[in-house]
Amino acid sequence: MICELKKFRALAAVGIAALAASLTACSGDKICDPADESSSSTENLSSSSSWSLSSSDSRVAESSSSSKITSSSSNDVKRSSSSVILSSDSREESSAVSSSSTILSSSATVENQSSSSAELSPEFFWNDEFDGDSIDNSKWTYDIGTGASGWGNNEWEYYTDRKENAYVKDGILHIRAQKEDYKGSKYTSARMLTKGKFAFKYGTVEARIALPTGKGIWPAFWMLGENIDTVGWPACGEIDIIEAVNSENIVYGTNHWANGSEYATYGNNTGKYREQKYKLDITQFHTYKFTWDEKYIRMFVDDFMYHEILIEGNTGDTEEFHKPFFFLLNVAVAGNWPGFEVDDSQFPNEMLVDYIRVGSRK
Repeated sequence: MICELKKFRALAAVGIAALAASLTACSGDKICDPADESSSSTENLSSSSSWSLSSSDSRVAESSSSSKITSSSSNDVKRSSSSVILSSDSREESSAVSSSSTILSSSATVENQSSSSAELSPEFFWNDEFDGDSIDNSKWTYDIGTGASGWGNNEWEYYTDRKENAYVKDGILHIRAQKEDYKGSKYTSARMLTKGKFAFKYGTVEARIALPTGKGIWPAFWMLGENIDTVGWPACGEIDIIEAVNSENIVYGTNHWANGSEYATYGNNTGKYREQKYKLDITQFHTYKFTWDEKYIRMFVDDFMYHEILIEGNTGDTEEFHKPFFFLLNVAVAGNWPGFEVDDSQFPNEMLVDYIRVGSRK
């Protein structure tokens, strides 16, 4: 999820053409093939309808201490909890601010091998089935509070680690947004993350999730680069596997990264991808899959691919996506993307997670 949005100017024509020549191999109904990159040109830019690139006019923080995400593991301000999707037919806004934190992450990093920090099943090098009667604190931690400028997005919720906002019942994780007065906020929710406990590079992620809908609601299952504390955002990279807003039955997938000194983003969604639309009720459980290797990042719901980006050879300056990332789960209330009209009759409103499994590349 991205932090507070500001207007960005377009990259110079030459820069766009160079980057587009690499990324637009994914246009149309064709699956990207690295071999096609040799013939990529400005012609590819005009033929592509599935990506957009924005760059910042400046990298000025909201305030002297503001940056993208605020983490409960540090008093230093980092980057946002929620990222706004920028794709070819959506928003042209975002902001990029480097982090002031220099704390090194202590997460157990995995590259297609077992982590020593948790007991794993033979099939996966990390998984959480959410069995038992409580959240596994060896796998998850929490961000607490309202963050800088509402987690950089002007969100209205106060994130807690209370059972009222995050709990396990009958093998399902519940992340619950509630309407309540709490520490100066009118809404509460939870943002869980594996930062400092688990991160990985390359693999296949499968998750069975049911998403909340409602005016002003913003759920997400996403990832951030493990090195965020040292390089800041967007240089750490961000991978939004699932985002949804308001009452749309559309799932968005997006990548955010630093293109040199500028900010770049590329996103797609189930509303229209390669001239196809996948209709789904996101409030019901669906199987979401994310595949990641040296060449591509791809996202699927029920085997329908809704996002793909070529990262082979750091195409488009995508070197961030060849380093370890950690998971985040959260439900935001209001913000720059969903807007500031909230239907209070929807609360409590929950994201439900049956399982998350990380396996080797397939």
